[in-house]
Amino acid sequence: MLKFYYSGAPNPVKVALFLEEAGLDYEAIPVDTREGDQFKPGFLALNPNAKVPVIVDGDVRVFDSNAILLYLAEKTGKFLPGDGPEARGELLSWLMFVASGVGPYSGQSVHFRNHAPEQLPYAINRYKYEAQRHYGIIDARLAGQPYMLGDDYTIVDMAVWGWARLMPVVLGDGVLAKMPNLERLVDEITARPAAERAIALKDRHSFKTEMDEASRRNMFPGNYAA
Repeated sequence: MLKFYYSGAPNPVKVALFLEEAGLDYEAIPVDTREGDQFKPGFLALNPNAKVPVIVDGDVRVFDSNAILLYLAEKTGKFLPGDGPEARGELLSWLMFVASGVGPYSGQSVHFRNHAPEQLPYAINRYKYEAQRHYGIIDARLAGQPYMLGDDYTIVDMAVWGWARLMPVVLGDGVLAKMPNLERLVDEITARPAAERAIALKDRHSFKTEMDEASRRNMFPGNYAA
């Protein structure tokens, strides 16, 4: 059975969405990042970058949420665009757009707005602006079509949804409502039964909720580096 190492963070949740949409059997293994589970030798052997999610599928190990989505989609033949090099190019371009833009800038916006030891206006504005710019590109893309790659729901939509559903945390209240096309996609996916199950997955295990000193050291070790 496929093993899925996860937490309730955006990147693991979008992988959980695929697993639930595809109806795959999997074992959900919690990685409590506030407790420092990501630094235990067993997990580092799976992902030396100390990040969730990771899947282990027999002899295959895949880390990075977008790589996992692509691996699972190609393995199952589900939630991919049509055949041909043009469709493949669109898939890879938009999936990497999420991987290199939406995810990192969203995460840094959350960090500098909510968790940095100092409130640095330049950093806050820099990451908020870039995150909002990326979401604006997606909103424009969705203006003329129902999904990111056209008429079909694919892993790119799942990747977008993972972070976009948390835009109030990333950018503040009211921003998503200013992007009606993206808001439509987020609402549609969130209403899917598979998404409800993916979001609820975190409730299977007791994750630490306190953001105390130990949690901050485990989640943001760079803040404490000498």
